[in-house]
Amino acid sequence: MTRSFLERLQAGEVLIADGATGTNYQLNGLGLGVPPEEWVFDKPDQVVNLHKFFVAAGADIILTNSFGGTRIRMRESKYADRVPGLNRRAAELAREAADQPGGVLVAGSMGPTGLLCEPYGELIHADAVANYAEQAAALTEGGVDFLLLETFFALEEAIAAIEGVKQASHLPLVVSFSYDQGVHTMMGLRPSQVVEALAPLGLAAIGANCGKTLKAMEQIVVEMAAMKAGVPIWAKPNAGLPRMVGDVAEYDVGPEMMGEYAVRYLRAGAQIVGGCCGSTPAHIAAIAKAVRQLAPRTI
Repeated sequence: MTRSFLERLQAGEVLIADGATGTNYQLNGLGLGVPPEEWVFDKPDQVVNLHKFFVAAGADIILTNSFGGTRIRMRESKYADRVPGLNRRAAELAREAADQPGGVLVAGSMGPTGLLCEPYGELIHADAVANYAEQAAALTEGGVDFLLLETFFALEEAIAAIEGVKQASHLPLVVSFSYDQGVHTMMGLRPSQVVEALAPLGLAAIGANCGKTLKAMEQIVVEMAAMKAGVPIWAKPNAGLPRMVGDVAEYDVGPEMMGEYAVRYLRAGAQIVGGCCGSTPAHIAAIAKAVRQLAPRTI
């Protein structure tokens, strides 16, 4: 019998998460400005294939193609009137790729709305709660194993999102912030401040994704681990910084270095490692290879 996400975390198992969604779609023809989520309906085979590539590379966790799937963020998409169905379908496509021997878990990806919450911006708390509740309910119906709020930068929106998720689903929840100013978020938050605010909320894991450099991610993990909050740490950095080559972003960190840093994150206190923007199946394969050398895969 396949163990659940929480059971695997509680057993101390080191888990490998997948790599990028949008940047890999761009390599396969996704146009600039086109929401990746539209491929759930327009190119489902491409969505499933990328999931399968990550599974073959050694990922224990694959993320649904639903990062921008809130009604607020989808408001200018051609599928703005099909938000619940889009999220359910994103979960079903990931489930299709995961349901094979190996015990691969599916995380329901939910990103920020792109708006600032009151009092800093126009997003009303209750509206944010409702948007995330709707998305979480649809992802849960679609069959995900746990829910993931990722790339957040403001506590106000994260708290609203957590409230919405808990209204709609009883699945485990992971929350990951983006420290795109090195070891600070865009709103000036340090990792220790995020852990202090979120650790009491009953989350399955707290972490960081995206960001600037692999070294900065290591500093973030060290700071989170020093809080001794008793919550597993998730680390999913970009493959370095992008540069535009025509209409495609190319990233400067190769697979081998990603693998080396994944081991450093584990030694610093992380339990879940993977890649974000620019991370291909080759990057995840290198992470898996490096992590497998740490036998046994428990902490």
